[in-house]
Amino acid sequence: MSENFTVFAEYIKDMSSETPSIDTYLHVKDIITKYNLNIFISSKAIKENLIEVSTKLTYQDPDKTSEKKAYFEILYASVIKIDKEIKDKKNIEKIILVDLQKKIFKNVESAFLNLIHDSGYKNVKWEKKPDFEKLYQERQD
Repeated sequence: MSENFTVFAEYIKDMSSETPSIDTYLHVKDIITKYNLNIFISSKAIKENLIEVSTKLTYQDPDKTSEKKAYFEILYASVIKIDKEIKDKKNIEKIILVDLQKKIFKNVESAFLNLIHDSGYKNVKWEKKPDFEKLYQERQD
């Protein structure tokens, strides 16, 4: 099956790593594997059949009461061109939320993990990759 979209560009729009103090770093280093990975996807039309998709990943402490926490975020942009035959909004939505994400996630994940590792947290990795198809189906229900 051929793809019904083309990726014109992929780039890091913004990245952030925040560890406010050495006390925070020492605390977070021991608990960072308990942090949650969150994914937010948004899009905006640039012109006919051309869409900018923003994939934002955050990695943060789920404990809202903790005073010592680090925060990590990446905003990854992709510009895609949808084939002219694709007119149905549901099909376009699935391309943005599933097909594109499957295609770019390896790059997004690599850049984000490099940021976290370069911030001093070498033991962070995600055993389980996001199942974009499943997330899309849950959104539909």
